[in-house]
Amino acid sequence: MSNQSFTRVPPSAAGMRIGLFGGSFNPIHAGHVLVMEETLRRLELDALWVLVTPGNPLKNHDDLAPLTQRVEAARAAIANPRIHVTGFEAQKNFRYTWQTVRFLAQSLPDRHFVWIMGADSLAGFHNWERWQDIAATLPIAVYARPGSSRRALASRVALALSRSQIDQEDAPILASLPAPTWVYLHGRQSPLSSSAIRAAGKHK
Repeated sequence: MSNQSFTRVPPSAAGMRIGLFGGSFNPIHAGHVLVMEETLRRLELDALWVLVTPGNPLKNHDDLAPLTQRVEAARAAIANPRIHVTGFEAQKNFRYTWQTVRFLAQSLPDRHFVWIMGADSLAGFHNWERWQDIAATLPIAVYARPGSSRRALASRVALALSRSQIDQEDAPILASLPAPTWVYLHGRQSPLSSSAIRAAGKHK
């Protein structure tokens, strides 16, 4: 894979409703794909961009696979033509989500972006660098994860943004709403986790 291929911002057009789903994807698994497919459908998005990060600043990188390998694996695991995988954050030297969100909002202001995260991420969202700026820049969709719903909905960020939450029945209009706005989506879940898969691989 050429460097340009995996660091290119996916193509889009004015007015498109685009989900942004970031993560290390180390490795990608069926649980990730389930969240992608469900949010794409329930938010009525035109496209979903999978942002494979150079490395989560809050995680240990000792067992982090190379970016090209993770991008290739993600592309191989996804069949939906409306889901695009990119590692462009590495080319821009972005370490934090707020940098990515600000760049996309400023460079593509006529797109309607939605940040997508799992409930486990919402539970620790207050630890993210400049999380308030992320929430103030674009709407957020949170998808249920096994064992995380209670912690997520009682988290510091959920409580701080409680007045900005919309009902999941209104999810199709989320992309058109001004930030800060967020929705919590209940639905089908997968027990898989990347850390568990890596641990299992080490003990084979």
